[in-house]
This record gives sequence, structure tokens and C-alpha cells, in this order.
Amino acid sequence: MWYFLYNLALLVASPAILTILLAKKRCRGGIPQRLGWYPSESAGSESTQPVIWVHAVSLGEVTAAVPLVRMLRIQHPDHRLIVTTVTETGREAVEQRLAGVAEHRYVPLDFPWVVSSVIHLIQPALFICVETELWPNLLRILSRQGVPVVLVNGRLSSRSYRGYRLIRPLMKQMLAAVTCCLMQSNRDAERITNLGAPADRVMCTGNIKFDQPAPHIDQPDSDALRNLLLLDDEELFVAGSTHPGEEEQLLDCYGALVKQFPNLVLLLAPRHIERAAQVETAVAARGFAAVRRSRSASGSAPLKGPRVLILDTRGELAKVYRYAVATFVGGTFVPIGGHNLLEPAIWRKPVFFGPYTDHCAEIADLLLRADGGRRATDGADLAVHMAAVLRDRSALERMGHAAQQMVLENRGALDRTMEVVSRLLDAPSSATSHAPDRQRFQLVIW
Repeated sequence: MWYFLYNLALLVASPAILTILLAKKRCRGGIPQRLGWYPSESAGSESTQPVIWVHAVSLGEVTAAVPLVRMLRIQHPDHRLIVTTVTETGREAVEQRLAGVAEHRYVPLDFPWVVSSVIHLIQPALFICVETELWPNLLRILSRQGVPVVLVNGRLSSRSYRGYRLIRPLMKQMLAAVTCCLMQSNRDAERITNLGAPADRVMCTGNIKFDQPAPHIDQPDSDALRNLLLLDDEELFVAGSTHPGEEEQLLDCYGALVKQFPNLVLLLAPRHIERAAQVETAVAARGFAAVRRSRSASGSAPLKGPRVLILDTRGELAKVYRYAVATFVGGTFVPIGGHNLLEPAIWRKPVFFGPYTDHCAEIADLLLRADGGRRATDGADLAVHMAAVLRDRSALERMGHAAQQMVLENRGALDRTMEVVSRLLDAPSSATSHAPDRQRFQLVIW
């Protein structure tokens, strides 16, 4: 009954769904694939290698999936890797970070006939869902075709959990199609079990975002990007993945800081670069010079004096954190839930964030306990915390070191995840039973 109601609602909403896709310029290019037309597979021009299908919704999930996909390529070179995303930013991340490793496709819309067509074309040997992007028809048809389904790096925010509880009967049916649920934390494991996942299929393997490669931060800084942004005696305060309502607070914070530290430059990296013009207007309203990264040219000297850089290009934020003296991660001053706190931490940078960290609660707690991060209530409070560490450079260095050590000490989720995935790939007959032996996986359970 639940699937019937879901598909009925999907059918009723289909005109609105297609209208939205057509209305958004960034979505139009992917419409054929979203409707199940994968021309390369249809033409039969692709390799006959068995396929591992990895689904990652957008940028954050792709970031989490990168070390996993790279490890799959190393350990299972005889398999073809396809990574699907929902968003354009996800596509760009796959093509930038996994070039030559995996192919990108847009995930099909969850209409039964579309999903069936794509599964027939791809014929996956294994389906891996990153974090918790669960589509009822996709999971159901994969299960009926005997394809093992693994949820990796699974997490359930409080908001998502409350929503899923309202449709628990459907969730229970959906989760019955999942072979293994590999969750980030004990909280996530408990929540997905409460939603109906069989307890013997739920394991806490940790967060594979900790397993991103550690950069060589002690090498001489020869990257030309810094020279485009800063003069030699200037320092950079990077605020990444910001949202409306945060930039204004960060600009007020910068206004207070620059009076004490005149060589400090603020860089704002809006989560959605389509908002760059809006951010530029907010900067001008505060009386600061605004410089958009997309308009900076190689060989041109940076402006001098207090100013705000706007990172309106894709794929550079993780690199820019390297040049920061201190960092703030957005989605935390407004009730979004927070973005990737690990990106600046791995560069040995102090990490500041706001009160809303539900999407990254475990990492925020680890940073606070290690004293590699500080929580601020708002922009004014952030200015106080940052001024304190900018005056005490030994404290600044200790915070950065603690942040990086926290990342390194919590690595290992990738190995635990890969052990489960490899067992399923190497033993397909037992994988399709959807009943993994708890003892077989005891080495990967926390």
C-alpha cells in the first residue's frame, strides 16, 4: 500500500517536477539522464566490466565518497565505477576529483519505469548509497533484481529523523531492501534501527570524511593562488560554505577585527555561488571593497587594504583553506546544520563555527574536546573568540595542530567500510540474501 501511495503521489507531482527541472538552467542538461536515457550504455559502446554504482547527492556527499571511490578503483580494478548525483555541483565535483577514476551520470528520477530502464542498462553488481539518500523505487527494484545495496557513511540529522518517523511504515519497507547500513555514529545507527532497519544489518563504521588524504602543509607555499588573493604581509580569514543571514554577521565580525588587525582580509565562499552578486551587494553595504575571484587574473596584483574576497568559483574552497590564518564553516549561524568542518582542520587551521551543527554534531564535539575548534553564538561573539587567538599566536598554532590531530586520530572508517563492501563483491551469492552474519563483520563494528 505504501508504495502504491508513494507512486501515486509521484505521478501526480510529475508535471511540477519536470517544470522545475526545465525552469532551472543548471538542471536542463541532465534531464535526458534523469529520465533514463544513458546514451553510451544504450549504444553498447561501454565496457562489459561489472559495474559498481555509487550514488552521492551533491558536493558534500561526493567529498565523502572520493576516498571510497578511489579505494574501490585500487582494490577492484576489474570493475567499472559509475557515480550518480542529483545536482550540478555534484557533477562538477565528480568530474574534477574523480577524473579517470569514475564516470558521472545523473541519478534517474524515481519513477518505476525510469529506474527499471537504468538498472537494465547499467546492470550493477553493487549499489552504494552515500550518507542517506534513499529512493523507494530505486531500492525496491535493485533488491528485486538481487543487487546488494549498501548505505555507507550513513547519517540522520534530527530534522531528517523527525521527518522519516512520520512515514516509518514506508521507511521500514525501504530499509528491508538494504543489505548493510554502515553508519557514521552510534546516534545514527540507533536512529536508523528505530526507523525499521534490521539491527543485524546496522553497523557503526565511522565517518569516511576523516580519511581524506592529509596534505603536505609544511612544504614551501608555492601556489600562485595565494599571490592572486593576498599581498605578502596580509593574512586571510576564510569563511566557507556560507548562507544568507551569515554573511552579514561575518562582515560585522570582520569590521570589528580589522580595526585591531589591519592586515586581515576576509574571504567569503557562499555555499551556492549563484548568490555571489547578492553577497557582493552585502559587502558594499558594509563599506568594504569587494573582489570576486572569477574576475582576478593571473599576474595582476591584489588590491591593498581591508577588503572582502568572494569565492565565486567551484572546486577551490578546500585549497583556499590552506592560506587561512583562521576559518569559519558556514551553515552554522543559521539553522542549516553545518558543512564540512574537516576541510580546514586537515590543513591545521583553527575551526570556528556557530550553534547549528546537527549535520556534523560528532565532528563539532570532537573539535571542541580537542580544542581545535570554537563555537560562537553569533558574529559579535565570533569576533571576540578570533581576536583572542589572533593576539596569541601560540594558542592559534595549538588550535590548528589539535584540529589536524583530531582528524588523523579518527581515521579508519574507510578501511572498515571497504571490508564490508569487498566481502559483498567477492561473495555475491551470500550478499543477495540481505542477511549478513554479524560475526563476519565484527572487525568493522565500533
